Amino acid sequence: MGTYAIDLQTLSIGLLLVRIVIGVIMAAHGTAKSLGWFGGHRLRESGQFFEQMGFQPGAAFAAAAALTEIVSGLLVTVGFLGPIGPALMVSVMIVATLTVHLGNGLFAPKGIELPLLYGVGAFGLALTGFGQYSLDALFGFAGRWSAGFTWIVLVLGVAGAFVNLALRRRPTVTVQAG
Repeated sequence: MGTYAIDLQTLSIGLLLVRIVIGVIMAAHGTAKSLGWFGGHRLRESGQFFEQMGFQPGAAFAAAAALTEIVSGLLVTVGFLGPIGPALMVSVMIVATLTVHLGNGLFAPKGIELPLLYGVGAFGLALTGFGQYSLDALFGFAGRWSAGFTWIVLVLGVAGAFVNLALRRRPTVTVQAG
């Protein structure tokens, strides 16, 4: 079994690439949901979809989801505030997985594949940190997030998802992803 030394610069470049892809696409997903950008629906249509899933008032839940996606995506992209952005992303992906994608198999476009990848990627970023090419590193916050604090923030993100799900009423129609 081979081993190799971990080079901090190479690791940080890898984390930066992961952060940019996951963060930018998640923020774009939120703007699609709220502003209709990138072929998405505006908040009104997104709200109607949320009502079909049992979230009432739909527009408020859609706005909360979109804002969470935008904020989490931006925090992850720039590597700011440690585990907070990833925990927000985990939270919204748990809700998406359990309300829209579960029961549609594993693979995209309707299965749990995409929310699972976003959620696990965000969880991993919370545990590893953002690397030296981040705002946390620039402002001296990197390394200040203890493991205990990180786990507390992640648990709060998961709990927030389940509180959101508890507020949901059972939908009257079957919701199809896509």
